[in-house]
Amino acid sequence: MTGRFSKMHGLGNDFVVIDERAAPVSMTPARAQVIADRHAGIGCDQLILIGASEKADVSMRIFNADGSEVEACGNATRCVPLFVGRDVLIETRAGLLDAKAVDGGASVDMGAPNLDWDRIPLAYAMDTLTMPVGWEDLPAPAAVNVGNPHVIFFCDNLNAVDIARLGPLIEHDPLFPQRVNVNFAQVMGERHLRLIVWERGAGLTRACGTGACATAVAAIRRGLMQGPVTVSLPGGDLIIDWTPGGSIQMTGPATHVFDGEADWDRF
Repeated sequence: MTGRFSKMHGLGNDFVVIDERAAPVSMTPARAQVIADRHAGIGCDQLILIGASEKADVSMRIFNADGSEVEACGNATRCVPLFVGRDVLIETRAGLLDAKAVDGGASVDMGAPNLDWDRIPLAYAMDTLTMPVGWEDLPAPAAVNVGNPHVIFFCDNLNAVDIARLGPLIEHDPLFPQRVNVNFAQVMGERHLRLIVWERGAGLTRACGTGACATAVAAIRRGLMQGPVTVSLPGGDLIIDWTPGGSIQMTGPATHVFDGEADWDRF
C-alpha cells in the first residue's frame, strides 16, 4: 500500500499529511503512532488524513503522536488550503471549518467557542471562567472548548513554571474525562499574549492553533484585553480575533516542507 505524503508545519507544529481521496489508507492508532515516531517512522506531532466529504470540499482526520484521534488542530487546518491548492470548507469531527489562503499562510473561521462545563467537558459542574480548582501554585484557570478541550492558566512569569512536569499531570487529571490541552499564558501587552502549550497526546509542541484560540477567548472573557490578539508561541505568532457571541478567526503561517512516498504496510 504505497502512497505519497507531504511534510508540512504551522509555526513548527509539524504534520505528515496524506491525501486519501484517490487511494484510501487503512489508518489505526498503532499505525499512526509508528508513522509519527521521529526515530522509527517519518516523524510528526500530528498525522493528517485528507479525504472526500459529502458536506464540504474535503474532510480532515487528525491523529496525535500517541495514536489518539482528536477533533481539531488549528495549525493543521491552516495547512489544508496550501495542500489542496485553494480555499476550502473542511469537514472535521469538530464541525465545518472555512479556511482561506492568505500571504504566507491561511485564515480560518474556527467557529464559536463552547464555554459550558459539560461541553468542555469537565467531570462536574463549575464556572469555566474562573474555575474553583488549582494545582500547586498555579492560579485559578479558565476552560474553553474550541472543538477540543483546553484549560488556560494566566501566569505572572512563564519562565518560573515547570510546564514539562505540570502539563502531563493536569492533562490526565480526572477533572477532564477526555483529557485536556494545557495552556500556560502570560499577558505581555494590551493585545499581546505569550503562550506555551502542553498538547493532549503530543506533549510540548512549538505551536498550538486551538490553544491560541482558546487562550485568546479566555483573555477577552476575563477583560484582560480585546481582539485582535497576537499570541506568541515558541514557533512564532498567530493573530486571533473574537467578539463574544461570535466565531473565532485565526490567521497565521503554513509551510510546505517536502513531499515523499512511503509503503504504509511497513508501519
